[in-house]
Amino acid sequence: MGEVGRGILAMIGACVVWGLSPLYYKLLTHVPPPEVLSHRTLWSVLLFGVYLTLQGRLGELLRAYSGLRQTGLILLAALMISLNWLVFIFSVQAGHVTEASLGYYIFPLMAVLAGRFMFAEQLARAQWLAIGLAALAVLVLTWGLGVAPWVALILSTSFALYGAVKKGLALGPVISVTTEIVILMPIFLSVLAWAHLRGAGAFGADLTTSLLLIGSGPLTAIPLILFSYAARRVPLSTVGVLQYINPTLQFLCAVLVFGEIFTPWHGVAFALIWLAVAVFSLSLLRQDRLARRAAMAATGVSTQVR
Repeated sequence: MGEVGRGILAMIGACVVWGLSPLYYKLLTHVPPPEVLSHRTLWSVLLFGVYLTLQGRLGELLRAYSGLRQTGLILLAALMISLNWLVFIFSVQAGHVTEASLGYYIFPLMAVLAGRFMFAEQLARAQWLAIGLAALAVLVLTWGLGVAPWVALILSTSFALYGAVKKGLALGPVISVTTEIVILMPIFLSVLAWAHLRGAGAFGADLTTSLLLIGSGPLTAIPLILFSYAARRVPLSTVGVLQYINPTLQFLCAVLVFGEIFTPWHGVAFALIWLAVAVFSLSLLRQDRLARRAAMAATGVSTQVR
């Protein structure tokens, strides 16, 4: 199997772990979301620390904070991803996994929209159509349920802004994620200290809960490592299509395992989202084919000139 094949397997592995993660966090519904988030970040940063130490790259972590601008971007990215993780944990505990899956379906479209208005990236007509269908889905769900799907909107927007901020960081994926966790570690440690000082800390209360909290670290770190491996080896269009495995599995967990209510309004909204996903994915694949043809043509021209 070649590099691309291994990259695709890594991407599928990351998306499967993310997509099935609600099953794991559902076991921690008795622990407040801020405490779960704090443990998730604590144990994942320890794992990343070991990973970077084994690679002899721990010094890169300290050098990443050089410069006020880069440190500010790291802090902003950390706030966005922490908000995303916190809302996701809340959605699992509060029975809003269906809405969370909707948010991760919308995210790539929100990311494209952020690229258009923050970086002046050009969009194809098919991509504008996909964004319009996603917006219509949100309006339909808001009208039908009488309330905006805030979980979906916060998840998709925070993740899109996180991606936009990351464009300004010249750091490798693992170093970048580790710096983001480390910079907010004082807050996470304060949350844990406050919980235990009040005698309400979940860690140590029973063995099962403690092991689950420790396990949230690898559950966070491993798919990120797999994703970073895949991103360097797989065309972005393929990554964009494969990442829909994540919300699809979340949706199946919500409806088939957790038994969350799925109204006709949800049905219409998800039908529009899936149509938007299809239009968007086909547009990505078409752009990728055109780019490869252009690259091949340019290579042929340069060869003839030589």
